[in-house]
Amino acid sequence: MKQQNCNNETIQSRFLLVKMNLKYLLIFAILLLSIQSFAQKPADSILEKMPTDLERDFALSSMPANVSRGATIYLLDPKKGYYISHQGTNGFICFVIRTELDRVEFRTDIVTAISFDAEGAKTIFPVYADVAAMRASGKFTAHQIKDSLTERYKNGYYKVPARGGLSYMVAPLMRNYEGLSPNVSTFSVPHYMFYAPYITEADIGGNSQSGGPMIFGNGKGPLGYLIIPVGKTEKAKILDENKVLLMRLAMYRSNLKMEGIGSHH
Repeated sequence: MKQQNCNNETIQSRFLLVKMNLKYLLIFAILLLSIQSFAQKPADSILEKMPTDLERDFALSSMPANVSRGATIYLLDPKKGYYISHQGTNGFICFVIRTELDRVEFRTDIVTAISFDAEGAKTIFPVYADVAAMRASGKFTAHQIKDSLTERYKNGYYKVPARGGLSYMVAPLMRNYEGLSPNVSTFSVPHYMFYAPYITEADIGGNSQSGGPMIFGNGKGPLGYLIIPVGKTEKAKILDENKVLLMRLAMYRSNLKMEGIGSHH
């Protein structure tokens, strides 16, 4: 009887030992997979360099000609970040967005021309520049970059615009998210954006749902804008004046062929 008890205890001890070893092996495997996942740079996070002349002309198309003539042009080096291609004289800057600030994913098909006045160049563009540099380094996930932006706004590293200002986005097309949807498409919505940090739908009386000015941000963050689309006549003129640019964009990438009219990103 005593021998049987000893055997049972031995079996139970061995069973517990095996169970513990399996537990630690499972924990180790999970940690290993996590480390590998963190270390890997997903293939879809690597951006391709746009042809310089096409990126330049697309960026410039974000502004009216009388403004673009004196603007500073930033181009993107996917391995480093944004750099000045041409130094302007009027305080405006323009560039092509390849990573959306309000999303937590890396895509390679976001292509949106934008410009800022001097105030936006000082307070908003540095955010885009930092995001581009962090993504280019391959050391950060999209979630880490998003968290970093939130913390930097919280501790005052980034500032919201100190005065009212204007961002022209009158390019003939953009490829971006369809409003709050996770879907991405190519569409034409030339518009003007006025700085309005933390603006909410209530602040404009909910008028965006009835064809009035729209908002971007809805009070959720410092990068809020009041958006006013251009009129039908002005849009037709923009599309006509940029026919060659539209053809060049479509030839560069088939997904930059305009699919229709959508919402702002």
